[in-house]
This record gives sequence, C-alpha cells and structure tokens, in this order.
Amino acid sequence: MKTVLTITLLFLAVSGIRAQDTKSLLAEVSNKVRNYENIQIDFKYSLQNSRENVQQETQGNIVLKGEQYVLNMLGVTRIFNGKTIYTIVPEDEEVTISAYDELEDKSISVSEMLTFYENGYTYKMDLLKNIRGRRIQFIQLNPIDTSEEIKNILLGIDMKTKHIYQLIQTDSSGTSYTITVNSFKTNEAISQNLFTFDEEKYTKQGYYINKLD
Repeated sequence: MKTVLTITLLFLAVSGIRAQDTKSLLAEVSNKVRNYENIQIDFKYSLQNSRENVQQETQGNIVLKGEQYVLNMLGVTRIFNGKTIYTIVPEDEEVTISAYDELEDKSISVSEMLTFYENGYTYKMDLLKNIRGRRIQFIQLNPIDTSEEIKNILLGIDMKTKHIYQLIQTDSSGTSYTITVNSFKTNEAISQNLFTFDEEKYTKQGYYINKLD
C-alpha cells in the first residue's frame, strides 16, 4: 500500500513538473512573438478529411504587426487594420468591407494565430519529433469549452528558435487543418501604408465595392 502511494505521489509530481514545463515553454514562445515589431510568414496550408476523401493544399503568406495583418491565400488578399476587414478577390473583381466583431467571430483571428493558446485551453506535452534536422516539440491543446467545434490542436514548437513551426487543428467532424511555417522573418522594413486600403484604386480598376453593415 505504501509503495502504491509512493508511486502515485511520484506520478503526480512528474505530471506537475511537465505541466509547468509546458506552461513555461508556451510563455517563452508568446513573449518572443510580442517583442517583435512585425512578423512575416510564408506557410503551407492543408485540409484533410479522410471520411469524405477530401484533401486540399495551398501556399500563403502573411505580414503581422500588432492587431493588423495582410494575408494572401487562395488568390485572395485580406487586410485588417485593427477595426475593418477588407477582402479583395481579383478573380471576381470585388472587395468586401466589413467591421470585425469579436463577439460574433469565435474563430481564431489571424492576428492571434501565434498567441491564441494563452486562454481557453488546457495543454500537455505531446511528442518530440525530429523534422528535417529540427527538434519540434508538440503540445496538445484541448478547448475548455466542450461545446467548441474544435476537438484538439497540436502546436509544434521549434526548440531552437522558440517559434511555432506547425499547427494541426482537428474538428469534431474529423477534418484536420494544418499550417506549416516555411519561413519566419521578423522586424523587416515594411511600407507604412501596408495595412491601409486604397478604395479609389480599386474603384478605378472597376472593382465592385461591397460594404457590409
């Protein structure tokens, strides 16, 4: 009985240490991200649902500065200046302008993609993998709100740079979304007007401007 109690206490102590290690690692990643003036990421995005035999893959890039971002993906450009979202679709020659509503939009916003895990999730260490010579520590995140469509998220962290290398999100339908970082640049020189939408420019080009209430 004493031996069982000792083993149980040892297991709880080790679990507590691992939880603290996980928290410290996530905090280190967050602090590095917040200290950058801006971040530029080139990434690969893939969607897979084996049940429906669906698989898609594409490339994209994003520039982040505080709450602001410019995202290019699937031939669409999305600009967010902190208050308003501009979605530019060259194929349709259309721009949709909408106000961001934090209460209505429950998804992980692009500007929070590197720090979203700080609230609303429990976490634990997962596998440590060697990917192309890089040590990637995966952390499993589970939403505290069990009604969420997200089943779990695996966050892969490069143990040398302490940058996020990969994010794998699985939802309740079995669909998994994977973002893999190809390049991660920080504090680059960017245009002061990068996050400013020039409506006149697109109007002259014949774009339809769709302003949502």
